[in-house]
Amino acid sequence: MSQPTALVTGAAGFIGSHLTERLFRENYTVLGLDSFSDYYAREIKERNLRAALEHSRFTFVEADLRSADLNGLLTRHNVSVIFHQAGQAGVRPSWGRDFQPYVERNILATQALLEAVVNLPDRSQIQKFVFASSSSVYGDAETLPTGEDALPRPISPYGVTKLAAEHLCMLYAKQYGLPVIALRYFSVYGPRQRPDMAMNIFISALLRQNPIRVFGDGEQTREMTYVDDIVNANLLALDVPDGAPRVYNIGGGSRATLNAILETLGGIAGTPPRLDYVERAAGDHRHGAADISRARRDLRYEPTVGLEEGLRRQYEWQRDMVYSKE
Repeated sequence: MSQPTALVTGAAGFIGSHLTERLFRENYTVLGLDSFSDYYAREIKERNLRAALEHSRFTFVEADLRSADLNGLLTRHNVSVIFHQAGQAGVRPSWGRDFQPYVERNILATQALLEAVVNLPDRSQIQKFVFASSSSVYGDAETLPTGEDALPRPISPYGVTKLAAEHLCMLYAKQYGLPVIALRYFSVYGPRQRPDMAMNIFISALLRQNPIRVFGDGEQTREMTYVDDIVNANLLALDVPDGAPRVYNIGGGSRATLNAILETLGGIAGTPPRLDYVERAAGDHRHGAADISRARRDLRYEPTVGLEEGLRRQYEWQRDMVYSKE
């Protein structure tokens, strides 16, 4: 019996590369797609892909979702599940003239993929379509922890595009019966985290003994979710029974202030961080906390990596990367 084939968009990214490697262990064949957008260095993404490229059950296609022959790829490779991880990330850069790639890579690219699925000769070929959404859709949520039924009120252009893409997935699900599951990720961290993300920036500064710039007073809270738990949630989503499309919060199980996170990192590094507090950045929400009771009930999702252990793993990974370049 042949292995099922999964399409992973954004396969060279932080989460996509981890998910790809996990799928091999779950006996999947993987079709990976990535456009190598210029948001951060191509060499980082190529490094993320190294292990996958050595695997016999991996096919990689460098392409933009908006122009790729998606219908042909899905048909030729007999793809049965889709993990749509690709998109333009980053809250702070999404303002002003830089908004265009967010529209193109989050909204238009998602619509192109959905159109490819509904135009398959047999759209029942796709057994699950798992979309990577974001807690940014909530903005400054009025209730904490925040449940999926809370009214989304994004406060950044990035959050607006992620919510629009999520709505597109739900629209196509209801119109065409696509088996869509959307996962709203809360502050993902761990090895291979993008260089623009907070934990990567903090750890890089600690390793170089540089000051850390903190936007706001540091008392804002985040629910930190380790990348392995995010990957696990994607796999668990495949077992959701067919029916109405569903949205699930995927969090780490607890939240902490930025100041507490920095103190923990200082303890791991063995040196207290030097902090430079500056004005709160536009689009940054004050607090984030996930109500994951729905994911626990339906997906049997349970976060397994605590904050200190996860930060230690990311710190050691970044430390090894720094030393390997010297």
